[in-house]
Amino acid sequence: MAGAQKDLRVGIIGGSGLDDPDILENRQEHTVKTPFGEPSDVLVSGRIGEVDCVLLARHGRKHSVMPTNVNYRANIWALRDLGCTHIIATTACGSLREDISPGHVVILDQFIDRTTKRAQTFYDGGKDSPKGVCHLPTATPFHHGLRKVLIETVRQLQIPHHEAGTVVTIEGPRFSTRAESCIFRSWHSHVINMTTVPEVILAKEAGLLYAAIALVTDYDCWRLDVHHVDVEQVMETMRHNSSIAVRILRAALPKIASIDWSSHLKEAQDEVTRAVMK
Repeated sequence: MAGAQKDLRVGIIGGSGLDDPDILENRQEHTVKTPFGEPSDVLVSGRIGEVDCVLLARHGRKHSVMPTNVNYRANIWALRDLGCTHIIATTACGSLREDISPGHVVILDQFIDRTTKRAQTFYDGGKDSPKGVCHLPTATPFHHGLRKVLIETVRQLQIPHHEAGTVVTIEGPRFSTRAESCIFRSWHSHVINMTTVPEVILAKEAGLLYAAIALVTDYDCWRLDVHHVDVEQVMETMRHNSSIAVRILRAALPKIASIDWSSHLKEAQDEVTRAVMK
């Protein structure tokens, strides 16, 4: 276990409301160049408690990058370059279910991809890209073991939560129409956002263990009896939700550090190797 702890490094991708590098001690900024361009912002390494972490603001620290223009490939590549073995992502989302209320947390386990403009693989045939074509299995897109730690943590903290959920990721930056929102509900989806895809796919393709904390901000627009989602509502709720996310991270990280992940990481990397046709 000591070896696993020594090598463990957790990447934290902060979404709306959780992009403050001051949660880290011994901060050091890194400008990372990748074969796919520049990440959303500088990466900030440091420690949360006794755990080595790297924080990246998905939309930039000034929230200047819209969901379509996030360089997801560069973000994941840069986190791996800095030695990350795990990624915990936070993401604002709208609820598609009556019982999933604003302020609740969902530990995602499935996604439905409704994006249209985003590169979803590192294996794109480019000059500096990995060689081959990667047919990645995504039946289980989020890492079960890492999800289990997050679920145990939110239980212990007694935070209102849902231990599984399917997220619909839309292209954005606009919010859904009511017709779209109702269709997504009919697909048995639970929440909706603009960023999980392709982030989770690329993390899996990079051999990293990825889990996401979905922070519910609104009811999207399917309900007729509540105010429909807008930016003001999302940001107001995220100011509250970001403190919840920090509580979860601080409590979960020591648990993550106590586990020997070596077999999980080998399995994740072997899965990618088997998926690549050269």
